[in-house]
Amino acid sequence: MDDTSETAGDLCDVGLWGLAVMGQNFALNMASHGFKVVIGNRSPAKVDLTVARAEDEGNLPIVGSTSHEDFISKLSKPRKVVLLVMAGQAVDDTIAALAAHMEPGDLIVDGGNEWYPNSIRRAEELEKRGILFMGMGISGGEEGARNGPSLMPGGKRVAFDLMAPILNKCAAQVDDGACTGYLGPIGAGNYVKMVHNGIEYGDMQLIAEVYDVLRGVVGMTNADMSKQFARWNDGDLSSYLIEITAKILAKEDDVTGKGYVVDYILDKTGMKGTGRWTVQEAAEQSVAAPTITASLDSRYISGRKAERIEASKILNGPTEFPNVSKPQIIEDLGAALYCAKVCSYAQGLGIIKAASDTYEWDVDLSQCAKMWKGGCIIRAKLLDKIQAAMTNNPSLANLMVDPDFAQELNTRQLAWRRIVTLCVATGVPCPALSASLSYFDSYRRENLPANLTQAQRDFFGGHTYERIDREGPHHCAWTKKHKAIGDLNERSAGEQSKL
Repeated sequence: MDDTSETAGDLCDVGLWGLAVMGQNFALNMASHGFKVVIGNRSPAKVDLTVARAEDEGNLPIVGSTSHEDFISKLSKPRKVVLLVMAGQAVDDTIAALAAHMEPGDLIVDGGNEWYPNSIRRAEELEKRGILFMGMGISGGEEGARNGPSLMPGGKRVAFDLMAPILNKCAAQVDDGACTGYLGPIGAGNYVKMVHNGIEYGDMQLIAEVYDVLRGVVGMTNADMSKQFARWNDGDLSSYLIEITAKILAKEDDVTGKGYVVDYILDKTGMKGTGRWTVQEAAEQSVAAPTITASLDSRYISGRKAERIEASKILNGPTEFPNVSKPQIIEDLGAALYCAKVCSYAQGLGIIKAASDTYEWDVDLSQCAKMWKGGCIIRAKLLDKIQAAMTNNPSLANLMVDPDFAQELNTRQLAWRRIVTLCVATGVPCPALSASLSYFDSYRRENLPANLTQAQRDFFGGHTYERIDREGPHHCAWTKKHKAIGDLNERSAGEQSKL
């Protein structure tokens, strides 16, 4: 194909295919920064709608297309195409339809929440035809897509370099630059975005548990809780999720005209899979992620609404409650939430580090923190400290042992423990807060009861164990019924341990 259908001056800088909410807004974002954008979609109506939006928002340089071939013909070479379609088969179908009209050196960027092995497969398939492919996580929702999201790309460096001028301008901007950057080979971008969403799950669950204590134990009204979250947002807990929580709690119901919207919302949490993927990957990489796992489990339990209604008629909680100062509870909740949030980030970064080591991606964790500082759902004041910690010590084993974070956790832990104790005493579930505290306590312990677990494994299965006083695998004849088990090295060869 040549450019005879369009003169060079009429050709577009970049194309965007897929015009749901995110696609429309990211197309407008790119156009707002001076890039001429051609848009396409399976249904033509959304093309017309987006073109009309571009005209209404200042005659932005967006042009529509009528087919896959027409879409590609309107792009300057090397062609750059961003896909924002539903993950899975729809991406494969769209790539096949567009790639049929593309040439070696052209680039396709998938901006959806895709399972990273799919991106690796697609890159390998397109490479046979000389077409570049990049998987790029986009976070920030509708507002971020339009005004500046966090962009997490992974692929060949030449692919990133082609898109970098666009990404650097269209990403959210913070004090030290754009919230984007080269994360590594194909798969790395999708992986970082996946874990970002896992951290998001943890953060949201922690906030929900604090809300539950404020509502059920302290007895605060929605208006008072809104003010408290707003106060927290002015301090160390400042973040997008704390900010919107304050706004949510203050929103009066616009359907009935009575009470607040949040009180009319059914307590069943939805999900789209990235949190589950994060937990699966934590297990695959042998990285403990109890905060994120607890948040996923909480969503599963919330989905069992009918069962919970019946259980509430049968199972009882405590009827007597400790007499605790309510101002003290509120103060402790702030400290506990901060500590647990650190744990959620520590677990997420640990998963990324383990995968980066496994796949030799060389992901820069300080850069992850930087690109999460603006535009995305987990943006928070806390990320400045995380970026500094990872910059000062790129090989930091765990965020919790950074000197600054360690001091904060050590100082605030008693408040954290009081909150978890209070929740247990009052029957308020706090799976993420308590899992975070157990994570902290397990990691800070020089000795854990795993020696007994290993003894049990050796007793019933001859799995062997290591001793503290000599090298190599060992086995004990625990009873007279236990026999010799042969070559101990062979017995332990199947043990898997990623450290």
